Amino acid sequence: MDYNLFIIPFLKSFLIAAGLSLCLIVLSGKIKMANRKSFRHIHSKKVSRLGGVAIISAFLISILTDHNLVATSQLYGVIVASLIILAVGLWDDFWKLDWKTQLFFQICTAIAVFIMGVQVEYITNPLGGVVFLNLGKYLIPSLLFVIAWLVIMMNSMNWLDGIDGLSGGVAFIGATTIFFLSLNPEVNQPPVGIISAVLAGAVLGFLIFNFYPARIMAGTSGAMFMGFSLAALAIFAGTKIATALLIMAIPVIDVFWVMGERIRAGDSIFKSDTRHLHRKLMELGWTQRKITLFFYAVTFLIAAVALNTRTIGKLITIFSVGIIMVMALTIINKKLLYDVKNKS
Repeated sequence: MDYNLFIIPFLKSFLIAAGLSLCLIVLSGKIKMANRKSFRHIHSKKVSRLGGVAIISAFLISILTDHNLVATSQLYGVIVASLIILAVGLWDDFWKLDWKTQLFFQICTAIAVFIMGVQVEYITNPLGGVVFLNLGKYLIPSLLFVIAWLVIMMNSMNWLDGIDGLSGGVAFIGATTIFFLSLNPEVNQPPVGIISAVLAGAVLGFLIFNFYPARIMAGTSGAMFMGFSLAALAIFAGTKIATALLIMAIPVIDVFWVMGERIRAGDSIFKSDTRHLHRKLMELGWTQRKITLFFYAVTFLIAAVALNTRTIGKLITIFSVGIIMVMALTIINKKLLYDVKNKS
């Protein structure tokens, strides 16, 4: 196999993203762009929220100029969705959008790519066989699955983007995992390998300026795009939903845990707050760098498992990670509550 097929797109995307990130950092500083402030994000200093522009631009330019990729309706669907995410994300980055508007556009994005062919025809049954979602002319089960899958992944990555380098590092590990998965003889999908290499390059080019102490952040556009692209690549790679879910296990479980805490507190499940795992670890005294490297290490280990196990093994791993996460979050909550009582 000619590895230049993947190395050249990766390097092209990396250089474009790195160059654009540096330009946007300088530009934001010179014209003092009025990025909205958000207590959900913690950074060592004032940073630009335009990282999504660099990531998405590098991704699209590299995809559109790669002669080894065949222009399919599914690929055009991803391109259209990326542009929608960029526009809506930038809108939120400068003028905060309420959660209803964001959710509306996320659903519209999912419907758009579904119409253009990004569909899940079946999911693998861990007990054997498959469960078909496209039932002839009845596409509703598949559509609902795609909407739920994309919306969960977009919001999980968006909510993860709270401290320097966190969402970008997880996305890079995810893209790299899907890249190696696409080269597996059982999958053997070079186009998916090219797209995932492009995504990995775009994220890494941004990440070198986003790692602590960050000079630029992904913003809503970048975070949602990273979540969307990982979710879409999982579908392209032969419905490898379990693999992508494993990679995103910590942020996805954290999302549902936080939503549960908000419901118990009588708050909206979409209300921004500091209940996320990375914020709780900071309250325990962990540094941003330590939290980020911890997330990287755990995600890397889970990704290694995902690449070396079949469906039943992935299911057991997801279940195990879920139990460990629930136990860890319960212990952390009790520790924080104990510290508060001691201080009062």
